[in-house]
Amino acid sequence: MDWTENFRNRLAEFLRAEQFIFNAPMFEYTTFKIGGAADVLIFPSSADDVSKIFRLVDEFKLPCVVLGNGSNVLVRDKGIRGVVVKFTEKFFGGMKCDGQRLVACAGAELRNVSMFAAENGLTGMEFAVGIPGSIGGAIFMNAGAYDGEMKNAVASVKAVNRNGELIEFNGASLQLGYRHSIFQENGCAICEVELILQRGNVEDIKRKMEDFTERRESKQPLDMPSAGSTFKRPKGHFAGTLIDKTGLKGLRVGGAMVSKKHAGFVVNTGGATAADVLNLIAEVKRRVNEAHGVMLSPEVRIIGEE
Repeated sequence: MDWTENFRNRLAEFLRAEQFIFNAPMFEYTTFKIGGAADVLIFPSSADDVSKIFRLVDEFKLPCVVLGNGSNVLVRDKGIRGVVVKFTEKFFGGMKCDGQRLVACAGAELRNVSMFAAENGLTGMEFAVGIPGSIGGAIFMNAGAYDGEMKNAVASVKAVNRNGELIEFNGASLQLGYRHSIFQENGCAICEVELILQRGNVEDIKRKMEDFTERRESKQPLDMPSAGSTFKRPKGHFAGTLIDKTGLKGLRVGGAMVSKKHAGFVVNTGGATAADVLNLIAEVKRRVNEAHGVMLSPEVRIIGEE
């Protein structure tokens, strides 16, 4: 018998109907607007939901992928087999502030966490105002911009492991480095993030955020779907600069194009497939390596069935 009907019935025991979608078109749930269907897409609203989902996934022996806002992800054209657990602001985005301590649920959008900190007179999250991800995804990638990164603000993280147990991580156990965290290896789903920030002047904080927003809007191709910066920063270089120097701005494969505004971004000009993007990435890597002897590696997370 097809597993989906039984799985659907079991999900309905503890989730509302709006919290899961079968045969979900992933292009609707990523900022790249690319990707085939996931067998099941689930939106948890608590750590308890996540725990029950992981236990059910284990019982049914299904593969399972965890996503935040879908802003640093390329889903392949054949989609994703098994389960996608997606953290969204709608279902799992609560925030609270207590002195210099700000606690956010994993689905809270980074921009809104940054704004919430500012409203409470807390400095240290201004850099994140323009990063189009969730706070959970930002910890997963140790997101950063304008000389700031999550590593400098996070105090602890509550996460659920694949056995459904709630675990707390802090300090060195988070293993935060350049675009890296322990969660890329351990399979845990980040559920809650505790930040410790500094007191600051609200007007100064907001001015800084406005400056970062202006700089981002003037330099980045925000009018087209993308997954943000496509490549990691190679040691001693900037990926965008190397790509620009190689004359690759505007290079296209199908609907995918190296942005004419910022060479570090691959954009979806309309109807791009994951294959288009992957072929373009491969060509950019080849030409940059040929011209400068530097091998770029993608920052974007590539998931799904080949």
